[in-house]
Amino acid sequence: AYQENTEVYFSQMKYVDMHCDTLTVCADNGLSVVSCGLQTDIEKLKKSGCAAQCFAVFTEGDGAASAFEKYIEFFGKHFGQNGILPPVTDAGKLKNILQNGGTGAILTVENLGFTGGDERAIRKLGTLGVKMASLVWNFENDLAFPNLLWDAEGMPVFGRRESRGLKPAGRSVAELLDELKIIIDISHLSDGGAGEILNGRKIPLVASHSNAAEVCNVSRNLTDDLIKKIADCGGAIGVNFCKDFLGRGETFPLVEKHLRHIIDVGGEDVVALGSDFDGIPACPGIEDCTALPALFDYLSHNGFGADVLEKFAYKNFLRVFEEVCG
Repeated sequence: AYQENTEVYFSQMKYVDMHCDTLTVCADNGLSVVSCGLQTDIEKLKKSGCAAQCFAVFTEGDGAASAFEKYIEFFGKHFGQNGILPPVTDAGKLKNILQNGGTGAILTVENLGFTGGDERAIRKLGTLGVKMASLVWNFENDLAFPNLLWDAEGMPVFGRRESRGLKPAGRSVAELLDELKIIIDISHLSDGGAGEILNGRKIPLVASHSNAAEVCNVSRNLTDDLIKKIADCGGAIGVNFCKDFLGRGETFPLVEKHLRHIIDVGGEDVVALGSDFDGIPACPGIEDCTALPALFDYLSHNGFGADVLEKFAYKNFLRVFEEVCG
């Protein structure tokens, strides 16, 4: 009876996912956020027990500033005050959802390169309700260097790491994000840039969708040194379901391996969930968000107790969210 009750508990566990690209994919392709056949949509989120999904506004290249405005309008229509999912703008709202049920939407930005570091553009993020933001994506911009390097033919070089730090505009933007109480996300940031922000840091930040480099040695994954520094500032690391960053083998055991390593290095208070759904190819075994209850159940049968799984699923993010955003 105890085992049956435990299985029911983990199959119904609430969770917060720190990163998906569903918003931009839906907006670009005229898809319904309710039921669109992507890895994440509202029906699937509710079915899987999601308490809050972080929806990233992603832009890159020419026209990024106008695209940003389009995506913000899309978010407001579908997730604003009168939208289908309520916006989660503070920890109190998230706690209410966790206690009483339902699903909410958290607005985030992936790649602030389109701002050029302009102070007015960054301050506008706060008025729009943005709660998390990253300085860079996979290509150098006016703020920073990415942790992904490219060869002369334009192919990614996953085995090399980028040591260059922030640009002056990036330093100013990072300071502004802290002032505005917007969580800094370092998932795509170079080792040098991440280390610069983390040096002596006291305010929590996140790597919203990154794994452990010691488990899968690619530059998009975090070194042990960065894992320790994120843990030291009270931050969180969202385990990513991209096969290229998990490694070779079956998906659930690989997720477990990354989780165990991150916990071994940084402690159980640093692990979180950052799927990268709709920004990655479907991963066998976790094709979409409805597979998450099965993942929680698998982990519960492989030595992860309820306390650790709750921290992984939502508690660690909630702590960061409350401390930074209020």
